[in-house]
Amino acid sequence: MAAAQARLAQALADRYRIEHELGQGGMATVYLAHDLKHDRPVALKVLRPELAASLGSERFEREIRLAARLQHPHLLSVHDSGEAAGHLWFTMPYVDGESLRDRLLRQRQLGIEDALRITREAAQALQYAHDHDVIHRDIKPENLLLTTDGATLVADFGIARALRADERLTDAGLSVGTPAYMSPEQASGDESVDPRTDIYSLGCVLYEMLAGEPPFTGPTAQAIMARRLTERAPSVRRLRPTVPESVNQALERALAPLPADRYGTVAEFSRALAAHPQSAFRAWYGPLLVAGGLGALLLVGVFIARHRDRGGASGPRILAVLPFDNLGDSADAYFADGIANEVRGKLSQIPGLAVIARASSNEYRHTRKTPQQVAHELGADYLLTGTVEWERSPNGPSRVRVSPELEDVTAGAAPRTKWSQAFDASLTDVFQVQADIATKVTNALDVALGDSARRELVVRPTASLSAYDAFLKGEAASGGMAVSDPPDLRRAIGYYEQAVALDSAFVPAWAQLARARALLYANSKPTPELAAESRDAAERARRFGPDRAEGQLALGDYFRNVSVDHVRALSAYEAGLKLAPNDAELLGAAALSEWSTGRWEAALGHLAKASRLDPRSTLTARRVAWMLLCLRQYSAARTAMDRTLALAPASVTILDEDAMLDLAQGDLAGAQALVRNALHTMEPVEVLAEFGNAYDLYWVLDDAQQQRLLSLPPSAFDNDRATWAIVLAQTYALRGRQTPARAYADSARLAFETDLRVSPEDGERHVFLGLALALLGQNSRAIAEGARAIQLFPISRDTYYGAYIQHQVVRIYLLAGEPEKALDLLEPLLKMPYYLSPGWLRIDPNFAPLRGNPRFQRLVAGS
Repeated sequence: MAAAQARLAQALADRYRIEHELGQGGMATVYLAHDLKHDRPVALKVLRPELAASLGSERFEREIRLAARLQHPHLLSVHDSGEAAGHLWFTMPYVDGESLRDRLLRQRQLGIEDALRITREAAQALQYAHDHDVIHRDIKPENLLLTTDGATLVADFGIARALRADERLTDAGLSVGTPAYMSPEQASGDESVDPRTDIYSLGCVLYEMLAGEPPFTGPTAQAIMARRLTERAPSVRRLRPTVPESVNQALERALAPLPADRYGTVAEFSRALAAHPQSAFRAWYGPLLVAGGLGALLLVGVFIARHRDRGGASGPRILAVLPFDNLGDSADAYFADGIANEVRGKLSQIPGLAVIARASSNEYRHTRKTPQQVAHELGADYLLTGTVEWERSPNGPSRVRVSPELEDVTAGAAPRTKWSQAFDASLTDVFQVQADIATKVTNALDVALGDSARRELVVRPTASLSAYDAFLKGEAASGGMAVSDPPDLRRAIGYYEQAVALDSAFVPAWAQLARARALLYANSKPTPELAAESRDAAERARRFGPDRAEGQLALGDYFRNVSVDHVRALSAYEAGLKLAPNDAELLGAAALSEWSTGRWEAALGHLAKASRLDPRSTLTARRVAWMLLCLRQYSAARTAMDRTLALAPASVTILDEDAMLDLAQGDLAGAQALVRNALHTMEPVEVLAEFGNAYDLYWVLDDAQQQRLLSLPPSAFDNDRATWAIVLAQTYALRGRQTPARAYADSARLAFETDLRVSPEDGERHVFLGLALALLGQNSRAIAEGARAIQLFPISRDTYYGAYIQHQVVRIYLLAGEPEKALDLLEPLLKMPYYLSPGWLRIDPNFAPLRGNPRFQRLVAGS
């Protein structure tokens, strides 16, 4: 170890352990170090002596504070800073990945789409910094970090300059920057540089990613600067003709010698890049790339939840209410859960508190992890735990003992009990106990309570203990509406119906009853009775609780799952979010309706917030992975999918979506390997039925698996004979067995026609009736049913469901021998967020009739 490094290591020994040098640049030396206080790896950056001398420690500390205030998903923040052994230093998160410079040294040129994505993500961070009056002044490949998650982070705002005159970083005459990427005004020493200097530098970086070299090169720094001041940047298409002309024009404007000739903001530059035709589906969401961050935004939502600086005085206190341990009869476990859930619900309504959602907190039932580990994984400052014992008495009133404990688990200190108290009360007083716990936790956290909040804490969900008991059993059966399979939903519905029969004004029970009925309608054979019952329960929840969010959530679920009216669903969810802005369920539900109405940015933003509030939620993680899959951001989708699988490794629903990620990339063997492995670890009937039905993935199964699928009875498909018959008909047709294929197609036809007499507006049943008719050779009727399905659910009404309907009509046209009409409907699906992709088209046998067609070959080629 060099003497200077040794002195530095000794001076910082009480705070950091320096591991080894990561690299050197013109401004600083970077070391990998271990933060002893927070037990985490960091990048320790030590400024070169000449720069440190120019800055001075006082100014350096002021400017580092300026940099540290910048917090953005695509920006590498500053942790800490100081002076030691004559050196000025600061620390940043250690990123698992590589710099753009490392990538360019390995590849020289990047793919056009990758280069544009990296540029847009860097532009988002820069626009954020510019909006906060900070310019970077040293954008170069070394300062763009590429994470293993597929995101781009802008690093090294430590030499940034505030636009305000009283926050200047550099003394006059000190040139800060890197010659190959400096703007002409910066190279000339102009003190009045503005954000357009970062536009120029980012343009230089994009140019290098595309061309393999910066726009200006030379033997010395002086030569490079001279060329930049006297010449216009050469066309990137001269070195790489495949770069779209629109990108070339955007670069020429970004690299204009005079700032006035460049884009006014970096966001404008990013929008110009997003408009190019290289990837046609970007037209659907290109403008959102500037503001939304897409995959990075979603993934960073989880990252922030786990790695934020906690316990800040200015932000909300983050609390996780873990499942209370049941000390009584094992049959009473649902009651202990109910008490914890009620306390959690009360606390989540308190301004100044951010309460981790139930789905994530429930992951730690009977956990052996330490409080520090739980807090780190949930991003929590405090944990509320407890025990519950329900003492039933046949001769007198039953009693309940609740012993909660509030722990302070703020990072950097040992956990300590902040408050604890035992409650022993008659069962009839259980609601008062819940209110007392919530009130005392709030007081212990020094959170001010207004009059309305105090009143809300003492509100009882019901006056009937019997109704409450039935409701808690319903919550246990539905997992708090986390399950989707019909048998569990029916069981939960039975308990919720008992609850409202015992208390006709029980708002939470009416709301959950409405939601369970709506989800059952969507996931089983729909009936008008079930639809009407769902709407009625939602309206009752709203009528009895006009100021509560549950009714709006229930009504939104009715519109989304039953009437498939996402505009009205979103209106209900937004009304609920005004009442409960930190409700993870409302955020996730709103994201789904926003996605279906083409509001991609809003959907991604709500999912990111839901991820922060519910970091262990399988449902939220699955939605993140699915959206990234449909956006064809496969690297980010893989990271999100792996996280989802870690949370729910035995879910057949997640299994088929994991396989779809392989299929979207043209990897049939990878998808089939997943199925083979799952058949050894999951219930085989469930796996085969899932692949037979969900997303029509029967063709992924191998020969033996298809034969087993063909032997399944209707009960494997929830006794839905129409679904069972169409799955078998398609599978027989794939195998070339036309006689049984037609027999089962006719059975499906009869069943779908019967269902449609009851539910004539069901678009999915219309399109699958069309598919059955096409398998029977009744082409004109098949096409008419497909047209009816599209009329009921066009993409303009629901971008996801409508796309799926249109996908099935493509299949109908192919079976009917109408390839050009099939392509007319297929081409738009490849230009919008949807799971079909060029890779998928290459391997899906349903598209075999199009092979050799020039239009289809262009789709397969991605052009």
